[in-house]
Amino acid sequence: MDMSPKEYQNYVKQHAKKSPLLKDVAFAFVIGGAICVLGQLIQNGWASLGLGKEEAGTATSCTLVLASALLTGLNLYHKLARYGGAGTLVPITGFANAVVSPAIDFKSEGFVTGMAAKMFTVAGPVIVFGTLASVLFGLILQLFHLV
Repeated sequence: MDMSPKEYQNYVKQHAKKSPLLKDVAFAFVIGGAICVLGQLIQNGWASLGLGKEEAGTATSCTLVLASALLTGLNLYHKLARYGGAGTLVPITGFANAVVSPAIDFKSEGFVTGMAAKMFTVAGPVIVFGTLASVLFGLILQLFHLV
């Protein structure tokens, strides 16, 4: 069977299973919200232990990154993401997952050429463009004397 790329796309479109959009959105909302609620509970816990607001926020971020990395290593974050979809991309936990996953996938290629080189394949562009955007924003603020 010889098909052009356009014919193949039409064939795939006809035979692809339809995504239950409303269900996917609801699960993403619930799972993402649950991660945020968990983060708030963790922050309240740190604050109840005597940390100030800023220190509790920092400790919460560290706790969420550690939990996400641990769940990724145990292959549990992936299972959660199957149901929660975009809801598991809540910034800090999704970012930690994006760094840890490639590191685990490529560890068999060695420490430097595998894990260390591939660790930031997904997160690297986020870091680069986030840093670039913040520098440009800072320059604009300085240029217009807004800081």
